[in-house]
Amino acid sequence: MKLDQIIPWGRSKKEYMQMFNLSRDDLQRKKILGCGDGPSSFNAEASYDGARIVSVDPLYAYSRQEIMQRIDDVKEEVMEQVKAHADHFVWKNIPDIESLEIMRIEAMMEFLMDYDEGVEEGRYIAAELPKLPFEDDSFDLALSSHLLFLYSDHLDLAFHKAAIEEMLRVAGEIRIFPLVNLDNTPSPHINPVIAYLKEKGYDVEIVKTGYEFQKGADEMMVVRRADKV
Repeated sequence: MKLDQIIPWGRSKKEYMQMFNLSRDDLQRKKILGCGDGPSSFNAEASYDGARIVSVDPLYAYSRQEIMQRIDDVKEEVMEQVKAHADHFVWKNIPDIESLEIMRIEAMMEFLMDYDEGVEEGRYIAAELPKLPFEDDSFDLALSSHLLFLYSDHLDLAFHKAAIEEMLRVAGEIRIFPLVNLDNTPSPHINPVIAYLKEKGYDVEIVKTGYEFQKGADEMMVVRRADKV
C-alpha cells in the first residue's frame, strides 16, 4: 500500500488485545498510554470496563465534527488501496473487504460517540511523539499501534529513536505493533533501533502476537527499562 500521509483510521479493543497480547490483568491493574490512537475505539471500550487509559494524538486538537469529516475524507482512499492490494492481507478473522469497512467504521463511530466525554475526562489529549506532556513514570505501559515502523517512509530513524525513548520515559514498558512497512516488508528501522536501545541498556524483545491482518505483520516489539525487567 502507498499512502501520502499518516491517516486517521480506527481499530477496536478486540484488535488491541490481540495486537499487543494484552490480558485482562493488564487492563485491570495497569495505567496505559496509547500513542497515536487516532479514532480507535480501544479507549472508549476499555474505559467503559473500568480500565485506566489515556490516548494521545494530534487529531484530538480538533472537534468531533472535524474528525468525522477527516474520516470521511480519507475513507475512500484507504478502501481503494485495500482493494488494490487485497492479496497483501490475511482474510481469515476479517472475511472480506466489505466486512473490513463495516468493522472499521463501527470502531470509529464508537470513538466519536465517546470523544467529547473523553476529552472532558482527560482520556483524549492533543499531543504527539516525540514529545509527551506527562511526568516521568506516569504510566505502567505505553502502546504504539500502526504508527512507528509502519510509516517508516514518513518517519525517519531519528524520529523512531526519540519517540521510543520518550515513551520509555513515561512508561516502564512499551509495546509497538506492527513491525512492517505499509508494503508488508520489515521496517528498515528495526535493527538499528534494537541496537540503539540495547546500547542504552534497555531490554528488547520481538514477540509473536495473536493478530495478523497484514501478511507477515504478526510480531510486536516489547521494550522495558532496566528497572522494570
